[in-house]
Amino acid sequence: MDGGAFGAAKAGSSVDPLEFVRRPQVIARILCWLFAIIIFGSISSKGWAFDKVQNREVCLFNKDLNACNYGTTIAVFAFLAAIGFLAGEWFFQQISSVKMRRRYIMLDFGFSAFWTFLYFVGFCYLTSQWSKSETPEGGSVITNGLQAAIAFSFFSIFSWAGCTWFAYQRYKLGVGDTFAPIETQGTAPGAAPWTQTPTQDGNPYNAGGYPSYTGAYNAESYQQPPFANNGGTTGGVSYQQATY
Repeated sequence: MDGGAFGAAKAGSSVDPLEFVRRPQVIARILCWLFAIIIFGSISSKGWAFDKVQNREVCLFNKDLNACNYGTTIAVFAFLAAIGFLAGEWFFQQISSVKMRRRYIMLDFGFSAFWTFLYFVGFCYLTSQWSKSETPEGGSVITNGLQAAIAFSFFSIFSWAGCTWFAYQRYKLGVGDTFAPIETQGTAPGAAPWTQTPTQDGNPYNAGGYPSYTGAYNAESYQQPPFANNGGTTGGVSYQQATY
């Protein structure tokens, strides 16, 4: 992506759908989206059962309502966020403002890192409550659904951590030469813009390949205007200025 900013081409470039799907950050985001669907679906369909004693539905993770609610909540928000970031990836290189690109990358990094932490907490929480739970009625179908929610919560830690890593790498790429200020283009790394070393004649402005001005004023080569003299010739005939 030469000439681009933060790992994307210049604004206005067309997006190839096949190339878009192959991007590592897009693949990681699709996995986040898919895992969120599995977690949400598993807890919603298999994580609740009607308790005749309490006459209400209870969470099968040790009858802890917070466990089911927590797992469902982070999965729903992860699902919506994954869709939003996928749309942002599609339109990312249409953003011409470098500041807006930087803000998007920082939002991606911050949200992905935070959701990595939330999924880690969710995995530990669901695993702890499941280890204290009684065997639910319904056999292996219910058990497999609850274990799937735990397993994909674990997988989601790595998928969101991958999104965090890709966002960090794109932020490190920074801005290409096309988006850089004109005075900083072509300068050596670490050199201050417009900094030149003096030449032998002591003129620091001639070191960067800029030719010095050769048309200096020379008093001896200066010529008088054509009609400045009191007398002159016209067509070989001399004349003098009339006096009154």
